[in-house]
Amino acid sequence: MVLGLLELDLMIRGARSLKEKRRAVKSYKDRIRARFNVSIAEVGDQDLYQRADIAVACVGTDVAFVQSVLQRVTNQVAFIRDLELIDHSIEIL
Repeated sequence: MVLGLLELDLMIRGARSLKEKRRAVKSYKDRIRARFNVSIAEVGDQDLYQRADIAVACVGTDVAFVQSVLQRVTNQVAFIRDLELIDHSIEIL
């Protein structure tokens, strides 16, 4: 069993309130969950309306597969106009 953990530090450019931030983050989480079948949650920066700390977990039997899925999740941020990727890290356990 291989467990991969991805942590994304995101900037939400269009958010002027926590409500707008939650809408953008929820939309991103729903798309990622449906497309890649991973677990995803907002784990930090919940009080800041232009920042989000997102964690994504993927379980598989092959290190290359898990790493590939997490890299594709990271790449999806580029296609969402309201989100900007500040930093990310991938950890394989």
